[in-house]
Amino acid sequence: MSEIKLISPVDGTVYSERRYAAEAEIEHTLAASSTAKLEWQHVSLGRRIDYCRRALSYFQQHKQDIAQEITWQMGRPIRYTEGEVDGLIERAEAMLSLAPKYLAPEQLEEKEGFRRYIQREPLGSVFVIAPWNYPYLTAVNTIIPALVAGNTVILKHSVQTLLCAERFQQAFDAAGLPEGVFQHLHVDHANASAIVGDKRIDFVAFTGSVEGGESIEKAAAGLFKGVGLELGGKDPAYVLADANVDAAVEGIIDGAFFNSGQSCCGIERVYVHEDLFDEFLAKSIALTSQYKLGSPLDEATTLGPLVNIKAADWVRYQVEQATNAGAKTCIDPLSFTYHQSIGPYLAPQILTNVDHSMSIMKEESFGPVVGIMSVKSDELAVELMNDSAFGLTASLWTPDLDRAESLGREIQTGTVFMNRCDYLDPNLPWVGIKNSGRGCTLSHLGYEQLTRPKSFHLKLA
Repeated sequence: MSEIKLISPVDGTVYSERRYAAEAEIEHTLAASSTAKLEWQHVSLGRRIDYCRRALSYFQQHKQDIAQEITWQMGRPIRYTEGEVDGLIERAEAMLSLAPKYLAPEQLEEKEGFRRYIQREPLGSVFVIAPWNYPYLTAVNTIIPALVAGNTVILKHSVQTLLCAERFQQAFDAAGLPEGVFQHLHVDHANASAIVGDKRIDFVAFTGSVEGGESIEKAAAGLFKGVGLELGGKDPAYVLADANVDAAVEGIIDGAFFNSGQSCCGIERVYVHEDLFDEFLAKSIALTSQYKLGSPLDEATTLGPLVNIKAADWVRYQVEQATNAGAKTCIDPLSFTYHQSIGPYLAPQILTNVDHSMSIMKEESFGPVVGIMSVKSDELAVELMNDSAFGLTASLWTPDLDRAESLGREIQTGTVFMNRCDYLDPNLPWVGIKNSGRGCTLSHLGYEQLTRPKSFHLKLA
């Protein structure tokens, strides 16, 4: 068994150490999940909901400790990390509230001499592979609805946030969940792929990189099992000529730099109508300059480190490549006293004079950098927004609802926002197109991915 060393981006020290699961532990986990699913699916929906609510109580009771762990594991400032626990509870409660209606049998219109209805049945065992950037919010999107729908769950979390998997386990153990219904494993990529390819796994939910998604699909190929993939993003915002500039600046800059830009649906490229470009840029620079880069353990810090040096170096490379091609930087990194030219701490940056020949406008950055372009028309803005391999969310800033809806229909994306960004409403489906993934989580539609329809066509004697 290889040892895992969780290196904290806060100070580069080893925050936690574990060992990868041995083959015998993996086999036991798969067998226990396969056995438990046969009984768990027959537990009433009401009881399954009760179990989940008791697990949520654990998260509420331990919120402060969990928040500290998030900060140490992935570097988000401590002033924000309790909010992730609140978000976990909010999303879980939303899915629990939808379950009685959307997991109930769907009765068809009455037909004399027959009883006809559609019953949604659980798939069986669900393997959840969760990322580090929002370690609880991403995982809960599948874990709670999967369990409520009658599936068993095995969670493999990123090694960067492995304590989150253990917290989920503690929460469900405290709730008294029957043995084998929820389990976690610390496994390497090879064993994760083997689990994906195991016939006892009935569905795989993966959140991560495009390359990771490709590996998941290869491991599941030919097995006729469902795969849900939430992958990368290069999400755009468009500030229309009639936008409220102050509101647009506040929302877009937060959407670009919150969590140090490490959000699948964070704003990574901005198009501004030429009539507002100068004002928008000046106010964006002023707001960005107010961020406090520093130790995420400091309550005053609003911008912490990236998850590791490799991630920060990728952003540094993109900025260098863009400036070599003619882009202009708007922020002096040296104005941030915590700035380092190496390491995971990275000052925020705004780039202008950018175009789509540059990586910064085409490839996912996942860091505190955003490119801003001036556009002459809505048509050009939509063309540029669609010029992407990704399609997770897009953000439109205008007071004109009809115009936003009209443009939104032309944008190739899973979600269209108006006057907001970087947000998940649990009552709306979370879905991506192109390289942003396949499948759907959240909302009542999220239950469809985790269940199968079964038809009852009963002729009365």
